[in-house]
Parts: sequence; C-alpha cells; structure tokens
Amino acid sequence: MSFVGWLSQPAVLPWVALVFGLCVGSFLNVVIHRLPRMLDREWRAQCAELTAEGAPIAPAPAGKEEAPYNLWTPRSACPGCGKQIPAMHNIPVVSWLALRGRCAACGAGITARYPLVELAGGIVAGYAALRFGATLVAFGAMVFCWCLIALTAIDLDTQLLPDDITMPMLWAGLLFNLGSVFVPLGTAVVGAIAGYLALWLVYWGFKLATGKEGMGYGDFKLLAAIGAWLGWQALPLVILLSSVVGAIVGISMIVFGGHGRDKPIPFGPYLAVAGMIALFWGPQITARWLPILR
Repeated sequence: MSFVGWLSQPAVLPWVALVFGLCVGSFLNVVIHRLPRMLDREWRAQCAELTAEGAPIAPAPAGKEEAPYNLWTPRSACPGCGKQIPAMHNIPVVSWLALRGRCAACGAGITARYPLVELAGGIVAGYAALRFGATLVAFGAMVFCWCLIALTAIDLDTQLLPDDITMPMLWAGLLFNLGSVFVPLGTAVVGAIAGYLALWLVYWGFKLATGKEGMGYGDFKLLAAIGAWLGWQALPLVILLSSVVGAIVGISMIVFGGHGRDKPIPFGPYLAVAGMIALFWGPQITARWLPILR
C-alpha cells in the first residue's frame, strides 16, 4: 500500500487531519492576535497621510525604521517579557499544558484561548475528515471552519470582521463550487448575493426605524461568504440559528452578566457557529425541523 493510500484509510485520515488542524489552529492564533494590529497600523498610516495635507514626510532616522510586522515577522514572543518562544514551547496544546499556562521565561499567564483555538482547529479538521473522507469536500470544510474560527475570535476581541478574511473566504467558496463541491455554482452565487442583501435590508430597516446601527457591514459580508459556500438554501437555517442563539446569549448577558443594553454584542460568532452547524448537519436539521425550507 502506498503512503497516500495509507493516509486515506478511514481509521487513519481523521487522526492525521486532527494533528494537521492543531497546527493550523496555532497559526490561527497568530492571525487572531496580529491581523487587527496590522489593520490598526495601516489605518493609522492612512490617517497620518491624509492629515499631512500634502506636506513632505521626512524620512525616518537611520536605525529608527519601523520593524516589519505581519503574520510571519517577527517570531512569536511572550506579550509580557517579549522573549521569543522557542519551537519546543510552541507545540499546539501540549506546550500550554506542559507550561501550565505560563510563560517559561517570566511566568506570565497565557490565556486558555490559545489551546482552545488550537483544539477547535484540530477537532473541525478531524471531524470533516471523518465525515467526508479523503475528498475535496473535507478539505473545503476545513478551510471554511478555520476561517470562521479566526473571525469568531477577532470579532469577540475587536467587534471587527476583517475584509482580509471574509472576502477571500467568499471567493474561495465560489471557487470550490465551480465544480459543485458543495452546491452548484449558480446556487452559490445566489447564496452570496442573498446573504449580503438579507442582513443589509435588516440593517437599513433597523436604522430607519430607530436611527441606530444594529450591525456592521462585516456581518453582511460574512453571511455572503457562508452563502457562497453552502448556497442560498442554507441561509434561512443560518439566520434562524444565529438569531435564536444570539438572542438567548444577549439576554442572558444583560440579565445575569450585567452587560449594558447600549453596549454592542458581536453577531459574527453566532453566524459562524450557525454556519458550521449548517455545513455538517444542515440537511438533517432542515428535513426534521424545517421541512418547508427543503
């Protein structure tokens, strides 16, 4: 048996996908931490350029140039002491457990969200491989879920859903469906359009009725991306699930958590969770509970 054939075995593939997903989850932590800061730097630079009013900008003194900061540079370091994290301390989940959630150099606490994101990346990959086997559907499901994990954490932190993820995710969905991997291309295109317009209409209806903005444009783009992957038929289920869960969580936070009524609650995480549910179990849920949507 060839190596590829061995990897494709149902008893092996999910475990390989799990390990690979854990590694991807480690990279997702980098994206979650750095991408908002990269965007903030870019926005500040654009504001500085606009407010300069055409005045020439003096070059930075020698040796004072701003160091590159992106998803690859610099290497991961402890936010507390700034010491670079060696490879042996960067093993997904295992290193966090071995270090008991603390930096080896300064002892500063490391939030449990790091291993949780890694675990989420590994679990969705393993389950996709178990559910769909060694297929393009499984790989697409992994990419879809990894994007949603990153967007969820970023939205919880910053209440932003960056175009740097939502727009490539939308185009990737259409690209996969060129070959009808999840749904026919026409269904995917209509899904992207309907996903955007559905929340756009809600946004403007709420704004005209109250004078306030109920959600951001990032939510429109995220639902459009989900529609591009899963087709327009999945959108009613995604909207229903996200709205119900969002309402329950939001009311609970206000009643039991002391969350202010005027303080916004990000909607992206609910859309993301609903999108994953629709990916893996949408047809079964629709057939059992929402037959009118079939």
